[in-house]
Amino acid sequence: MISTQLDPQTIEAAHTSGAYSKRPLTIVRGEGCYVYDEHDNAYLDLTSGMGVALLGHAHPTVTGAIAQQASRLITCAEIFYNDQRAQLYEALDTLLGAEFGRYFLCNSGAEAIEGALKIARLLTNRTQVVACKRAFHGRTLGALGTTWNSAYREPFTGWTLPTVTHIAYNDIAALYSAITDQTAAVLLEPVQGEGGVYPIDPEFLRQARRLCTERGALLIVDEIQTGLGRTGRWFGYQHADITPDVVVLAKGLAGGVPMGAVVWRTALGLIEGSTHGTTFGGNPLACASAIATLQTLHDIEAPARANNLGIWFMNELRERDLTGVREIRGLGLMIGLELRGRVSPVVQALQARGILALVAGKTVLRFLPPLIITRADLEYVLSALVDALNEVSA
Repeated sequence: MISTQLDPQTIEAAHTSGAYSKRPLTIVRGEGCYVYDEHDNAYLDLTSGMGVALLGHAHPTVTGAIAQQASRLITCAEIFYNDQRAQLYEALDTLLGAEFGRYFLCNSGAEAIEGALKIARLLTNRTQVVACKRAFHGRTLGALGTTWNSAYREPFTGWTLPTVTHIAYNDIAALYSAITDQTAAVLLEPVQGEGGVYPIDPEFLRQARRLCTERGALLIVDEIQTGLGRTGRWFGYQHADITPDVVVLAKGLAGGVPMGAVVWRTALGLIEGSTHGTTFGGNPLACASAIATLQTLHDIEAPARANNLGIWFMNELRERDLTGVREIRGLGLMIGLELRGRVSPVVQALQARGILALVAGKTVLRFLPPLIITRADLEYVLSALVDALNEVSA
């Protein structure tokens, strides 16, 4: 029975796990690039729900596909075939290209990383992984081993984690030293999101591809946050003109419905059936939402849109005298501002002006707007950002 005596914040505060530091805002609905609180105050959502809402909130094509599929069939385990799953495979085949063709569908980015690590172990019969400092790949135990931040890892020291060597991002010499005949996989982000919005050096990624091929390791590219148009290409690795062995997708893949995917090159073969599985992965509801999302991203030419708006926005940011900003970094509509002080007061000041933004560490302000955002929306962000930075520094 739903309580009518207490507001949602009071109820959540009484029952929260403690895993999240909550902002004092109750979001009850969304439309396009905006979300609304219980008093119908509007907020321009530059978080995209943590990078999920590539098409914004309640996009009619996506919600229509969900409603239609919900009235037909919601769940269908992968021990059976399904029409929506088959259509999604075809859509992903078209997007990724001829070399890819094997998929494991799951429910989240961390699950997809877990799947990718297990698949690398099974296909190479090796045990070691190379990842990068500042990397973030999730908080489940396997993914946690590849995540750099010790605050996430240290409470679980002694548990079963993969053997991981963390090297400096964009350090080619470190790649040469780290990849050995025992390396199962090299795991890289095209842009380190949680780590501070650092784009990868294309040459670093090209050298990783070459060394993995030479030494028999798999190159896994984590496109959970960068994939599906956000960086100005369909996938971040395409900026380096290489083909990975494994691609990991999630976040915006199904337009807001939970979905993750591990994709690998057909030539690598299949994994044994009993070695991995999921109950909800690849369910018809999520697949129908993903099909609608991918088609709509294609229709709006999402990569070109993100590229053009991202270049314009970062140029505008650099042309302004932004108080307290040390550096502006990014690719497409994945943008970070390195501040000279703590980022939390700026996030709060922006929220007071009706703009929701993310942090990426203690000093980086991160913008992950929906790919449908307009230049007019971004012009308002520029104005509000100048005011927020001036207020915080006053």
